[in-house]
Amino acid sequence: MTDTNGDDGRTFRCETERVVNEIAQGLRTLDVGVGWFSGLAPTRQQEVLQEVTGYAMQAHITTADGRAGVARSGVKPTANPSVMICMDPPRYGFAGLPSAEYVKAFRVLVSVFAIADTRRRETYCKGACGHGWHNLPAATEQP
Repeated sequence: MTDTNGDDGRTFRCETERVVNEIAQGLRTLDVGVGWFSGLAPTRQQEVLQEVTGYAMQAHITTADGRAGVARSGVKPTANPSVMICMDPPRYGFAGLPSAEYVKAFRVLVSVFAIADTRRRETYCKGACGHGWHNLPAATEQP
């Protein structure tokens, strides 16, 4: 899975889903994920930010998740993506940031998603989860 398969981008979205969920579940480091993200064209990075924003929304992030995710991300709390995610309610316009901030936004979004998704896996989905993305097999670190 390295690029789109046809015009719909399905393969690319599957790759994004896999990478983000592997980071969230500790099967891939954030730095390796950032390396994958950094290798994408700016338009693809924008698409990834939009997709990960959707994941964060589905995980029902809280302001506490935002603060913990920013701390985990390595991005300054005063950076635009950090401030946006810690607002109550969070602002999700990451794809509208200048492209120079995309990597920071990715780090913040994925880190916050990892916090919220872990909480959900340990509460709502514990023992009865049918979500395929919550049951990923162990993987090797690969971009």
